[in-house]
Amino acid sequence: MPYRIAIGEIAHETNTFCAAPTTVEPFKRYQWQHGAAIVAAHAGNRSYVGGMLDTAAALGVEAVPVFCTMAYPSGTITAAAYAEMLGELLGGIARALPIDAVCLSLHGAGVAEGTDDLEGDILARVRELVGPDVPIAAALDLHGNLTQAMLDAADGLFGTNFYPHTDSYERGAEAITFLRRVLRREIRPTMHLESLPMMIPTCSTDLEPGKRLNSLCWEWEARPGVLDCTIFHGFPYTDVPAVGMSVLAMADGDPALARDVAEDIARAVWAAREEYRPVSLTPEEAIIAALAVEGGPVVINDTSDNPGGGSPGDSTHLLRAILDAGLTDACYAFIYDPAVAALAHDAGVGATIRVRLGGKTDTLHGAPIEAEAYVKALTDGRFRLTTPMGRGMATDLGPSARLRIGGVEIIVASERNQVLDDEVFLLHGIDVRRRKIVALKSSAHFRAGFTHLAAAIIAADAPGATTLRLDNFTHRRIRRPIWPLDEGAAYGG
Repeated sequence: MPYRIAIGEIAHETNTFCAAPTTVEPFKRYQWQHGAAIVAAHAGNRSYVGGMLDTAAALGVEAVPVFCTMAYPSGTITAAAYAEMLGELLGGIARALPIDAVCLSLHGAGVAEGTDDLEGDILARVRELVGPDVPIAAALDLHGNLTQAMLDAADGLFGTNFYPHTDSYERGAEAITFLRRVLRREIRPTMHLESLPMMIPTCSTDLEPGKRLNSLCWEWEARPGVLDCTIFHGFPYTDVPAVGMSVLAMADGDPALARDVAEDIARAVWAAREEYRPVSLTPEEAIIAALAVEGGPVVINDTSDNPGGGSPGDSTHLLRAILDAGLTDACYAFIYDPAVAALAHDAGVGATIRVRLGGKTDTLHGAPIEAEAYVKALTDGRFRLTTPMGRGMATDLGPSARLRIGGVEIIVASERNQVLDDEVFLLHGIDVRRRKIVALKSSAHFRAGFTHLAAAIIAADAPGATTLRLDNFTHRRIRRPIWPLDEGAAYGG
């Protein structure tokens, strides 16, 4: 009989600096699946769960999909929402019993009311349900704030190596392969977590020092007895004690080796900390730098309003700077503003409408832009991703519109999301290859879909919920001292 492995997902990157709590509705709207619906949504797609399902089939393992949900990054999850999701997951696993193993897609930076360590709690509850002898593995996001509680409840944890997360599929596949090896008694995994007193803003692993440090991990993985080594960047927009970078190493039956690997990589990360100190350009400075680049397109990413990190998606700081600069060959995707999108759909293509665009969530992300806008195109906001990160996954931005204000083409959508590739532009009839300036809301994930298109990429950093300036946030509960907030922080590993 083939091994039976239960597969489930509860994933959320929680930005505790967002004022509004996250109820269960965004989870149900974004993804709320059971059984066969999980297979229909993920098999063949480049998601964590897709990697689990495809690999299980390839290895002759019986995948038992139980429950999958996730929501776009946002504020602290309500206790009621967490209880409902956890109940769905545990209930699905209980109905699937007996099983040989459990494979989960989690995140690592989830926070609910009364639960600082969402993933540690989920893993502990699953362990309590299945008992001590059923192996548990989980795929995690590179931005997880790792805890010893996660390690205590799991047999293996596998974080994405890359940001953009182009290897989510591979980490899901790795988790299933790992469980099969454990069940066949080929390995006896042991993990060690090394936590560093440092936190960093979003930083692509396509750039240094992340690229170099990842290579050091892979050198260790090539040595006998080392099963895995992952650098977790952590998620600094969460105010809980576990916030910070960490290194997780896994060895085959050798706790001392796992510790040596984690400490060696942690020392290298600490030595490279100054390379993680960000360069922060204002929107105006970013535009000047973009115009100085020969050729195009030049991508300006609005990093301080990245919905993928929990920000509202309706910041107007960069768009206002683009309009004030009088640019005539620029496009922008996208502003989250359901009211303006509905107004455009009511007016129809060819109409000129008076808008108060964006800036409706709070005052931090700028005031609404008041202007006359020409409605160039209308869509349903639906397309499939082509980026290596999530290729094939369906995206639904709701009723959307392409507006022209002055010489700038602006896409307005009805759902929060970050821009991952140029499909949202193409959907609205815009070929980014023919534009000088392409502005978009994202911190790093967009690189997977735009690096091959862009003459240059320049980050614009304004006030916002995902600014690179970590000193703009009031952290009250994190460990102190911590770099870079405390220059005297020290690591002795």
